[in-house]
Amino acid sequence: MEVILQQVGALLVSAIPTAALFLVLVVAYEFLVHKPLTATLARRRALTLGAMEEAQNAIADAEARAAEYAEKLRHARGEAFKIREQRLKQWMAERDAALETARKSAGEKVAQARTAVEAEAQAARQAIQASAAELAHMAVRAVLPVAAGGSR
Repeated sequence: MEVILQQVGALLVSAIPTAALFLVLVVAYEFLVHKPLTATLARRRALTLGAMEEAQNAIADAEARAAEYAEKLRHARGEAFKIREQRLKQWMAERDAALETARKSAGEKVAQARTAVEAEAQAARQAIQASAAELAHMAVRAVLPVAAGGSR
């Protein structure tokens, strides 16, 4: 058993440099690989989260601008509708005024035509009355010479 203990002791003594080298490798890994890798991953995570926050802020800003644009568009459409309504009212008023002017003008022309027709009718009546007396006189002369000639 002593031999086994000696062999185990020799094995342990020969394993000390390997264990020391392993510890040096673990410490070197910690300083050379693990810490820089952890720091890089932390920076990347911070940058990614920052970029995500910036993207969310940009999205919120874009949504606010879109809402503002929609409000301006709605307002502009309302203004355009008001202007259109005002123009329609103006055109209707102008049309009504033109129709009224045309009606008055037509009424005046009808009144003038009536006056002219009545004047012509009056002149025709007077001409007929004047010629009626002459026609009656001519008819009497035409009838009377025959009657006067038969009695002579």
